[in-house]
Amino acid sequence: MTSPSPTPPTGVAGQQDSPPFPPEPVEELLRLLVKAGRAHQLYLPNNPVYKSAIDALRGAFSPIWEQTDELALKFTETEIRWFGQGVLDESSKSSDSLPWTFFKDGIREIQLSPGFEHEELAKLLDILQRVRKASPDEDDLLTMLWEADFAHLRYRYVDLGAEPAAALESAEPATPASPDAIVAAAHEPEQRSGVVNMQDFDATVYFLDDKELDYLRHEIEREYAADLRGNVIAMLYDIYEAQAVPEIREEVSQLVENLMLMLLSAGQFRSVAYLLAESQVAVQRGANVTEEQRERLGQLPERLSAAEPLRQLLQGLDEAADLPPQDALNALFEQLRPVALGTIFSLLPRLQNARIRPLVEQAADRLASSNTAELVRLITSGDRAVALESVRRAGAMKAPAAVVPMAKLLASSDDAGARQAAVQALTEIGTPGAMQALERSIEDDDREVRIAAVRALSAKGHRGVLSRIENVVKGKTIREADPTEKMAFFEAYGSMCGDGGVAFLDGLLNGKSMFGKREGPEMRACAAIALGRIGSTRARSSLQQCANEKDAVVRNAVSRAMRRGTGTIGVV
Repeated sequence: MTSPSPTPPTGVAGQQDSPPFPPEPVEELLRLLVKAGRAHQLYLPNNPVYKSAIDALRGAFSPIWEQTDELALKFTETEIRWFGQGVLDESSKSSDSLPWTFFKDGIREIQLSPGFEHEELAKLLDILQRVRKASPDEDDLLTMLWEADFAHLRYRYVDLGAEPAAALESAEPATPASPDAIVAAAHEPEQRSGVVNMQDFDATVYFLDDKELDYLRHEIEREYAADLRGNVIAMLYDIYEAQAVPEIREEVSQLVENLMLMLLSAGQFRSVAYLLAESQVAVQRGANVTEEQRERLGQLPERLSAAEPLRQLLQGLDEAADLPPQDALNALFEQLRPVALGTIFSLLPRLQNARIRPLVEQAADRLASSNTAELVRLITSGDRAVALESVRRAGAMKAPAAVVPMAKLLASSDDAGARQAAVQALTEIGTPGAMQALERSIEDDDREVRIAAVRALSAKGHRGVLSRIENVVKGKTIREADPTEKMAFFEAYGSMCGDGGVAFLDGLLNGKSMFGKREGPEMRACAAIALGRIGSTRARSSLQQCANEKDAVVRNAVSRAMRRGTGTIGVV
């Protein structure tokens, strides 16, 4: 076995500089090599596609061997070159790139000689496939080529761990200064910038040390960073609390209201949040605050949470090119009151700004989780978007209080989408009351609602609905339903009926009419799946009677049901 060598193989130094023939045959060869590599990866050797690709590749060597006895190919990161000309260019540095596959493992050149295409081509394709799938701790391409011991392929490589470092640039040696120049520099007057040089004060007793300088720097930065708006708000509320004169408090309330509008217009949402929060503190701490005064100042958060002001605020944020800081918006949204929930729900589907939408979602989550009564009230809203969002969030919160309004929605709404959302929410809530509210939905006019309801009831094992499901599977309408709905009802029936339903299901699966006619394949397959759900000895005995059924649909259903009965598979 010949070990790889970082020196060029024999004949490299003697190659001519110009190509002996046009590059088109080499380009075609490499194109077919890439195609054969894909076929080698996707198909077995006996596949016609694989054979065709390999035969085409072998045939592409013939015009080259007619011109030369050796084909030398050099590799860069993205290109294969032949006599300095690019013959294959693949810009991506991935495992699918042929130049990169060789280059990354140190292979810089390969030389092929006649006979390679017949004896060693398949071996190279196999190596390329292995190296593309190899993990970092497995052999690289260089090692695989060495182990393959090719006779018609030679290669040149570089040691990636021992490549020489770039040489340092030469520098001119420093010329030592003369003694006269040193003396002149010592007596040269010191250059000063400005009138005062701080170095003159370093040795004085009044010079500040580093700790004192840091303190002054910090205090200056803090002063410049201070929000004067917050100071103004605090002073207004201090006056409101200290002065019990009605005229003064009326004037302060007017100033606060005007200031809030100005701050909202200027986008100073952190200051608005502070103003709203402190308004609650001021009416609590102020002496002798009347009910009228408390109503005016204390209701500022409710007034901002009203439908029209909040709609204008959210629409403005959605259309803004630059948003305020996220913490400022969070602080403002935390001051919203439960009445804002309906407005937020109605606007959520229309928000386009990807940055503002998550913040509004968070505000909705906070309001919904802390105000369940308002959330439940909105389920019966006349605004479809508000009702759907309320139903969805009530289900996510698993709020039992939402069961009654959702049951009313299922019974009275003409919107199939809303009824389907209510079914999903009641399924998530999962209480006995929620399952009881779902019972009538298995007779809903909408197919999706019926299927979702019966699957939920089956999954929760709500046996109170068994009589309704039994009426469906034994009725005539189920025969006109599509296969998905049929299967959903029969699976639910099988999971609830027990041995009491075996006789009926056995009649569907194995029974015949007086004229010897059986049920259709879909109904028999559904019956088989239901028997598999029962899983009792009687059910398995019924299934075994159809183990050799000729109809493929019924036979497959019986097979799956019997495997389920033995516990080898999950839910069908």
